[in-house]
Amino acid sequence: MKRRLLLFSVLSAFLLLAACGQERSASLSSPKQSASTDSWPKELHVGFQKSSFSLFLKEKGYLEKQLQKHGVQVKWFEFQSGPPLLEALNAGQIDIGYVGGAPAVLAQANPDSQLVYLAYEPEVARAIIVPKTSSIHTVADLKGKKVAFGKGSSAHYTLLTALETAGLTLNDITPVYLQPSEARTAFERGDVDAWVIWDPFLADAEVNGGARILIDAKGLPKQYGFIVGRNEYVKQYANVAQTVIAQLNKVHQEIHSSPDEAAKLLAKETKIGEEIWKRTLSRRGYGVFPLTKEVIDAQQRIADRFYEAGLISKRVKAKDAVVVIKEQ
Repeated sequence: MKRRLLLFSVLSAFLLLAACGQERSASLSSPKQSASTDSWPKELHVGFQKSSFSLFLKEKGYLEKQLQKHGVQVKWFEFQSGPPLLEALNAGQIDIGYVGGAPAVLAQANPDSQLVYLAYEPEVARAIIVPKTSSIHTVADLKGKKVAFGKGSSAHYTLLTALETAGLTLNDITPVYLQPSEARTAFERGDVDAWVIWDPFLADAEVNGGARILIDAKGLPKQYGFIVGRNEYVKQYANVAQTVIAQLNKVHQEIHSSPDEAAKLLAKETKIGEEIWKRTLSRRGYGVFPLTKEVIDAQQRIADRFYEAGLISKRVKAKDAVVVIKEQ
């Protein structure tokens, strides 16, 4: 017997556990792609960043426990930010991962894109920071200054939209493209005037790096985090995608209910202080949610702004990368 299911219809129990207080808009209609849930692969390659809760999932081993009964071996691959993770996804080196909204747009604009959106997470704290002693006190003061950020990362969009609040564009600053670890060094040495970054690196810079927040992302256009998959893999092995989403949501709820214990584990694995992680966990939302029109509309705004800014060469439609599961 054949029947069609939306990706999350089989996860009703999981959705009941999702973090309370999150606003939901109507579910997306007319999804463009479908996937089968009738088989299991030999391996699952997961891309993760140490700044994401995927690290906690990795250390807890929940995914391995669920998938080993189906003969699936889980392999983990670490990346410093979203763009290199998505390069690996488009190249077929990983199957599932977590990224911010901006790098997902860039990956979708790739002619050989394999990216599909599976679920979303609430925003994490992001901001433009400057040294506490800096003479820069407004966004307008960034004109002509050196600003460090990851090219194509969520910080890239944060900077773009922040500059717009002061009537500036990326052409008005000197971009310095650096990954978080390199940017931290450049920031502390004074090689750059400002740095655009996300938690926990943001919290660490505030507490230990002599940083002051110039502007945070709270008043800027929303940029959600996404669980993304490789199209060919997800269409063939939807059961795996469902398992990843359910276990990642379990991790979110565990961290939310016991943040101090989570901070200890994350501090051990990242070498970022326990107090920094407590600060990070206290100012973010929790839960892994089905994609909604509101979320995809926010993603479309990123795509439109990147096209207008010349960061991507063609227009993309975010909704075209939304997946539907088909069970046979």
